[in-house]
Amino acid sequence: MFFQEVIPNRTLNGSYWLLDCFFLAGMMVYFIATKRYMPLLVGLLGGLLYFVVDYGGFYLLLGTRKVVGADPFYFLLWLSISYGFTNMAWMYLWFSEPKNRLEFSFLIIMWWFSVAIISNGIGRLTDFFPTILIERGTGSYHWVMAVFLLLGYLILIFKNLHASSPLERVPLLSVLAIGLLVQFSWEACLLITGIRRAGFHTLIVNSLMETNLGAPYMYLIYRAVAKRKKMLEKLPQDQV
Repeated sequence: MFFQEVIPNRTLNGSYWLLDCFFLAGMMVYFIATKRYMPLLVGLLGGLLYFVVDYGGFYLLLGTRKVVGADPFYFLLWLSISYGFTNMAWMYLWFSEPKNRLEFSFLIIMWWFSVAIISNGIGRLTDFFPTILIERGTGSYHWVMAVFLLLGYLILIFKNLHASSPLERVPLLSVLAIGLLVQFSWEACLLITGIRRAGFHTLIVNSLMETNLGAPYMYLIYRAVAKRKKMLEKLPQDQV
């Protein structure tokens, strides 16, 4: 075998599911109340994309996703919205609001760590919530993800090599930083709290590969939206 297959797994108390739904609802309400409509939209579309890939691709098509202790459709719908929403919204906010990077990053990481500990504690106090076990094989598709990872960063690299001014250059280190930070934080919280027991190999590979592959494309989306917004601001009000 040329490359050890990564098999992410989790064993979590069902209260994690419920608690996280309250957090996601709170984030959505906050984005609406503060008129952060783009992070909200990007997060919702990210959740939908995750669900199509996870349930439609990994579970139905490839059969690599396993769920024990919960209905696969509803559980994977929540899981996809949970990480799809937070991951995509966090990346967009990283680019659009650099002054608030620390606050949004701390909020999400603190929640991921805290909800894992709280749900583990609830599981010890009561049997009301079921124990849910999930795992996902990656050998059949990780190479496809590597292709998207390579393509995304090549686009950014060549944009910099052919940039005609400093304003056209892509902050590659910033893109890489958020690409690694999102997945690493998520994987580390699961590993530290005992929800995921796949080890450091999974932590490193997933951090380099999975959410990181979306960071270049999220940056391009942000740049396109920012450019469009700037163009609209320059138009007379009756043409907007």
